[in-house]
Amino acid sequence: MYGIPVVVNDGSADDTAATAAAAGAIVVNHRRARGYDAALNSGFRRAAELGVEYALTMDADGQHDPTRIPQFLRLLADGYWLVSGVRPKPARISESIFAAYTRLAYGIHDPLCGMKAYAMSAYAELGHFDSYGSMGTELALHTARVGHPVVEVNIPISLRLGAPRLGGRLRGNARIFRALALAILRGFRPGAAG
Repeated sequence: MYGIPVVVNDGSADDTAATAAAAGAIVVNHRRARGYDAALNSGFRRAAELGVEYALTMDADGQHDPTRIPQFLRLLADGYWLVSGVRPKPARISESIFAAYTRLAYGIHDPLCGMKAYAMSAYAELGHFDSYGSMGTELALHTARVGHPVVEVNIPISLRLGAPRLGGRLRGNARIFRALALAILRGFRPGAAG
């Protein structure tokens, strides 16, 4: 084990909560499904309550290789505030467009990769993980925008277990384009950090 596992059970009706708790995880339960960003907000809030120094996120669909965790943690210990995974290729056209923007604006090549590690100082500074349905990108983009040290790690992706978290192709692309538009607006708004 690499630390304290926190599992957010986002309103699932299966044995997720019981299985995670039996394996030693701290489980945060949502009575009803509230979505990806709300789940991450709850997980980060609990991590802050636990007083951890770092937090690492992984999708629960089996795509991310947990043996990569030590590499992410070493980089945080070396002083990076964000370690961002980079997948071999984006899954959707909207992800490619989002990545083109963040590559030019912040040097982040795969903002929608779910495997990232953060110094909790970044979370404390911003005060939340997500405030606008950012598809898991607000804290990462904030960290880069204000100039904290960021590094990227190429990671492999395994076949997904279950349905995509973003829904079908049209719905998923629409949600990503919305998050991109809001990221751009927040990046250029008067008084924005950076």
